[in-house]
Amino acid sequence: MRPKILVLPGSTRSGSFNAKLSALMAKKLALTDADVTQISLKDYPLPLYDGDLEASRGVPAPAQKLKRLFQEQDGIFIACPEYNAGVTPVLKNAIDWISRLSDPGEPSSAAFKDRIFALGSASPGAFAGMRGLIGMRTILEVGLGAHVLPYMVSVPRASTAFDGNGDLTDERTGAQADTLVKALIKNTKIRRLG
Repeated sequence: MRPKILVLPGSTRSGSFNAKLSALMAKKLALTDADVTQISLKDYPLPLYDGDLEASRGVPAPAQKLKRLFQEQDGIFIACPEYNAGVTPVLKNAIDWISRLSDPGEPSSAAFKDRIFALGSASPGAFAGMRGLIGMRTILEVGLGAHVLPYMVSVPRASTAFDGNGDLTDERTGAQADTLVKALIKNTKIRRLG
């Protein structure tokens, strides 16, 4: 059975480099015979997380949909832009809302358990979004108990990193992406057998 992989960028900006990275990873994963779902957080609009809002109105429907979508997957790839050396507000807000949902009998932050996460980043700078990736890893692993692969793909100088077909022009960065795809597929298959 083909592993189910969700791919999403942590940016909703038109022309986002991380949307390009997400599209590339979705293509690479589909070529390995994964069942890939690619989404944009723009399609899941959420208010800024507020405990009082949650108490008075509950968790918004888009967060409930995202939680169910996460739980249907064997693996999740997130392309994480770096904002001021951290995680984008739209991505962090979605994660905060999703983490509030656990059905009866489920552990806390259930959507982040029992699946494999992989991370990448594309940035116009030379650091390739690494500081944001470290922050995202901390949120997922330490804050939510998720299993995050140690491999990551980081794309520096993203304005010139993609060719007209959306592929990476740098051989080394392309190899990083291929390694991450192989690791994600392998670990999702191991998870299924486990």
